[in-house]
Amino acid sequence: MRLRLIPQETNFNFFKAARYTFGASVIAVIASIILFLVLGLNFGIDFRGGTTIRTDSTSEVSVADYRAAIDPLGLGDVVITEVFDPTFAADEHVAMIRIQAQEGQESISAEIVEQVEAALQTVDPSITFPSVESVGPKVSGELINTAIYAVLAAIVAIVIYIWARFEWQFALGAVAALIHDVVLTIGLWSIFQLKFDLATIAALLTIVGYSINDTVVVFDRARENLIKYKKMPLIDVLNLSANETLSRTVMTSGTTLLALIALLVLGGDVIRGFVLAITWGIVVGTYSSIYVAKNIVLMLGVKRDWSKEKKPSGNQFMDIDA
Repeated sequence: MRLRLIPQETNFNFFKAARYTFGASVIAVIASIILFLVLGLNFGIDFRGGTTIRTDSTSEVSVADYRAAIDPLGLGDVVITEVFDPTFAADEHVAMIRIQAQEGQESISAEIVEQVEAALQTVDPSITFPSVESVGPKVSGELINTAIYAVLAAIVAIVIYIWARFEWQFALGAVAALIHDVVLTIGLWSIFQLKFDLATIAALLTIVGYSINDTVVVFDRARENLIKYKKMPLIDVLNLSANETLSRTVMTSGTTLLALIALLVLGGDVIRGFVLAITWGIVVGTYSSIYVAKNIVLMLGVKRDWSKEKKPSGNQFMDIDA
């Protein structure tokens, strides 16, 4: 006996409230754009610039203790990461501490670096600081541009793929769903002022890939059903296709969410933003593949000209008299 989260055969009418679901998506996208323009994003060290301090100690790194020592200094965004390397000696414990640039400065001052080092030495007297490196706003600006180009390039490549594999209506539906997912994610980060860094960009690219995968599954089944049921209305074909792939969608998204929720709770501060973005992306990506992409295809319509006769192949001259 196999466990089924969804019955083998379902008959949900996903278009019953299409005007409300699609309208809600349009409103959410517009609201996200307005929030982004008004509130902006809370850029992390990767995009604002800052200073990275490398630490070395014979004692094990305690990220929680390091953070507790640095937080009273009020330096804003601080990322503490333990570094693992097979070449390290048994008593060699390394951490990277990244501190955002202070207001009006390209990096933290030498005095603040000394304060950070003194605070960490109260936690571990054996700690040393082999290197201190700074990243200015110019490099950070280049990272922002590169990140934007990366997301746009991914969307364009996916549109070309969908256009080549399906009809153009499917391509427009897919790109609308992708834009929906990316914009809503940015809107969420804007309204809650969550830290936006390179990990978030990586999450956005992951969301794009996951969302298009789910959309392609539904579109592929829809294409098969368009051929199989030549007289069935397009709305019924799309509904049937979504129902036939519903079990796969729920199982895939559900199992992925189980792993992500575990990481979200137990993963710690370093990866929490990345995991939160992917978790949110899976939810909106699954929603958009059904309620955005298919609605676009339904509104545009798909031409099914089944009246054309097949072109003869190799025997077009059979009936010509000699």
